[in-house]
Amino acid sequence: MVYEGMRSVTGPFLVSLGASALVVGLVTGAGEGVALLLRLAVGPAADRSGRHWRYATAGYGLTAVSVPLLALTPFLGAAGLAVACALVLAERTGKAVRSPSKSALLAGIAKDVGRGRGFAVHKALDQVGAFAGPLLVAGVALVAGHRLWAGLALLAVPGAVSMALLTRLRRRAPIEGRPPSRRADRSPTARLPRRFWVLAAGAALSTVGLMTFGVLSVVVVRGGVLSAAVVPVAYAGAMVVEAVAALGAGWAYDRVGAAVLLGVPVIVAGVPVLLLGAALPLTLATVGVGLASWGAATGLQDSVVKAFVADVAPSDRLGAAYGWFAAVQGTAAFVGGGVAGALLGHRGVLVVVLVTAQVAALVVFAVAVLDPSRRDS
Repeated sequence: MVYEGMRSVTGPFLVSLGASALVVGLVTGAGEGVALLLRLAVGPAADRSGRHWRYATAGYGLTAVSVPLLALTPFLGAAGLAVACALVLAERTGKAVRSPSKSALLAGIAKDVGRGRGFAVHKALDQVGAFAGPLLVAGVALVAGHRLWAGLALLAVPGAVSMALLTRLRRRAPIEGRPPSRRADRSPTARLPRRFWVLAAGAALSTVGLMTFGVLSVVVVRGGVLSAAVVPVAYAGAMVVEAVAALGAGWAYDRVGAAVLLGVPVIVAGVPVLLLGAALPLTLATVGVGLASWGAATGLQDSVVKAFVADVAPSDRLGAAYGWFAAVQGTAAFVGGGVAGALLGHRGVLVVVLVTAQVAALVVFAVAVLDPSRRDS
């Protein structure tokens, strides 16, 4: 809720402090880079120390403090923009610090009830925050005379509540990893297993084919199917589908097993077919089904795929596993966005490229699902 509330107004807020479009792009891009690359170091460090709670708490705390402090920057004069940029980067650093440990802790806590359901519920609640945060900021800013800093200041409340809940959860569910011995660190079993890398490759291929909502919205608006004013409503609908799909897929994962992953590339392949207007006419029906498919695919990627990571990676390497997995997916998203943007003027070719990537993803996922090797082999 805190992060999404900030993210919804980062650009306009920095501009109000005097930032150019170039500065906004550099700061937000650098922030995403920090959030991605730092995980490669933070994840293994959390595994070595075994103190996942400490890393998760520190990361959430950094976000809970950095975002409300943005509300002070309009009153700092010439230094306001520099301080705001630093706080945006600090928030992204908090994301990098907490994410691997958060996923590792969630995998441990959800083990008894089913990791599929555990990650699915987490994703669904995450979407609630993604809705509520921007609405809170927008509502407060509107009441305060379009002062964005007022909305950012109020995000201190959900930030404080989240830290209180995290502290309470730590007392009630003190699940913690055990630091591996020095010998274990040097042994081959300390490395992530082959099955993990096969899974990561499959997830990367499916992510390459899953176009961003930004690209999809451009297509449907240019096609005259939706107006720009209706796009946020369509996005909200896709987020609802994402949450429901995550819950359903999580339940199915715990019942059926990893075979649920085979549905991810199938659903992803349907998105360009339905929405690019090359294979099928671009109508309100195809746009509706296509955006629902996009939401469902995103929900599956963020629930059952992450649950499978916990099932194939050694328990004392979960932090590293989630750090590397995020890096692979982030790189794939960057590549996919570039491919979609470059080929958007040649939609028939783009459909062929994206569907081919999903056929490859289906094969790779099948190898990961059917691999009989043990997780520590």
